[in-house]
Amino acid sequence: MSDPATLVHVVDDDLAVRDSLRWLLEGEGLAVRTYASAEEFLAAFNNERPGCAVVDLRMPGMSGLELQEALARHHVRLPLIFVTAHGDVALAVTAMRRGAVDFVEKPFTDEHLVEAVRRALGLYTRHPGGYDEPGVVRARAAGLSSRERDVLVAVVDGKSSKAIAAELHIATKTVEAHRSRIMAKLGAPSLAGLVRLVVQHGLLQPPHR
Repeated sequence: MSDPATLVHVVDDDLAVRDSLRWLLEGEGLAVRTYASAEEFLAAFNNERPGCAVVDLRMPGMSGLELQEALARHHVRLPLIFVTAHGDVALAVTAMRRGAVDFVEKPFTDEHLVEAVRRALGLYTRHPGGYDEPGVVRARAAGLSSRERDVLVAVVDGKSSKAIAAELHIATKTVEAHRSRIMAKLGAPSLAGLVRLVVQHGLLQPPHR
């Protein structure tokens, strides 16, 4: 059941996208406000209600990343979910390293977007006035697919891409693609950073040896 006190902000320059996301989220019982630009959002936002924001990464004028920077300058720790095109994954990684909760690639399913929003709202409502880093990391980890979790377990266990591929009966290139996406989703700067993140925050059970 949705918390009536929470509010989802949708920031996108495309009217059709704004309307479709509003209908989708309101259909889930969530309160939604939409904005045609980052500038419009900043002018209207007052941080009085807990919530999150779904933000297009690329917009005319102020970009999604610039909006994230502006919120950080004002010490606003609003959970952000970025909507990206396929070619924007590198920018999405930057957003994750700066504290974004998640990013979803177009085309995305309704279920994926709603799940990401509910994780973000859960972070804010559990930590009024902001959210903690461990909570953000765990929320990101919860968004991994079952196959990505399988790959992550094997990576943390120190297995090579070739060994993981043989174990999971998939191509080595597929393993490497999964690993790249896992690092992007968790905001890990390197493979070593990924392992450190998993261990530090207890994201997985210790691997069996």
